[in-house]
Amino acid sequence: MDHQITIMNLILQTNENNMYQLEKEIDFHTARSGGKGGQNVNKVETAVTGSWKVTGSALFTDHQKEIILEKLQNRISAEGELRVKSQVHRSQLSNKEEVVLKMHQLITDALKKKKIRIATKPGKKVKENRIQAKKKNAEVKNLRKRLKPGDY
Repeated sequence: MDHQITIMNLILQTNENNMYQLEKEIDFHTARSGGKGGQNVNKVETAVTGSWKVTGSALFTDHQKEIILEKLQNRISAEGELRVKSQVHRSQLSNKEEVVLKMHQLITDALKKKKIRIATKPGKKVKENRIQAKKKNAEVKNLRKRLKPGDY
């Protein structure tokens, strides 16, 4: 049990390191946000947009960058920048953290390897049940036929 906890802690620490390094590479831009905010809504720039140049990153190998570019092609601009916007919180700092979290999640999801589906054959019992159901259905349809004079 302790071994699993230490592995989880190690994973969390590397994730925090990666997020911190990723945050250094992101260019943040602020704008006025819609929604809640009261008197500050038209004065304070709380919406945050983060843009990260995929090809210029020092965090990932060329192969990883290719994978990211391929899997996130719908979210990456023509200049090769991944852009993420957040305006859900009322503070700029919270929105900035949200942008980093979203971007980190997008990148980690893109780099996850897809599990290969292993084809399996149906079992004996499943085959038998299917054949029994077909026989029952055939019998029901057979009983719907009109009787001929010599059948009874």
